[in-house]
Amino acid sequence: MRIVSGIYKGRIFTPPKKKFSARPTTDIAKEGLFNIINNYFNFEDISVLDLFSGTGSISFEFASRGCTNIQLVENNPQHLFFIRKVISELNLKNIISIRQNAFAFLERCKNSYDIIFADPPYDIEGIEQIPELVFTNSLLNQGGWLILEHSRNKNLSKYPYFESVRNYGNVHFSFFVHKK
Repeated sequence: MRIVSGIYKGRIFTPPKKKFSARPTTDIAKEGLFNIINNYFNFEDISVLDLFSGTGSISFEFASRGCTNIQLVENNPQHLFFIRKVISELNLKNIISIRQNAFAFLERCKNSYDIIFADPPYDIEGIEQIPELVFTNSLLNQGGWLILEHSRNKNLSKYPYFESVRNYGNVHFSFFVHKK
């Protein structure tokens, strides 16, 4: 796992192979995604929620680019241990890590965010509940984005607030926007 831009650009962190099942977002997909985000948001001014955080790769990209308000949610204790180790190594004070089921978190969350990034396992059931929970519970600020990473086998274009989909090889990002 490599941080592709910002103050930690080029830093490499290797998750343990044993009992580690997370699938980090590819560097090419991360670069494309963050180029899009950079055209619409000022990283220093936004709040981010990273769901199904896995390796923490997306949160580390946001932190490296200057985002100061990041919450990440990961339920797997081995994954969270790795994430917290990297947070400590980089001395990041701007990431709050939470061990919880992402769906349960969305049901109980009282905060709102400018960007919510969700990268559930590609074979998870109920992926369509994520946009529903985000918008039903008003978890996005006006103009905020939900970015949902998924396989090519999912088509989320029929769901409310869907804006577009971007493809980077096997990685697909569906964008949902809370319009101003």
